[in-house]
Amino acid sequence: MVKATLNGTVLAESANTQVVEGNHYFPPDSVKKEFFTDSNTHTTCGWKGVASYYNANVDGKEVKDAAWYYPATTTDKAKPIENYVAFYGSKVQVK
Repeated sequence: MVKATLNGTVLAESANTQVVEGNHYFPPDSVKKEFFTDSNTHTTCGWKGVASYYNANVDGKEVKDAAWYYPATTTDKAKPIENYVAFYGSKVQVK
């Protein structure tokens, strides 16, 4: 079981993460959406497509761009992580 936590609060947990480029991507239904708000940040990966970001909100504190996901992947290779959520290890503990 892999968990993503922020200040001791579990943001996501799953035994079915997909590991891509060293990041655990959590299935959408394993992410506790009540801790997230949409960010205006977007980045582009050459083989995954355009990423959207989430801000995490725990105990009244916001961590900007703590997580990202690809709502519409652009290659077959990236399809397994479409809509899966990954977290920045420098902002959220993933283990």
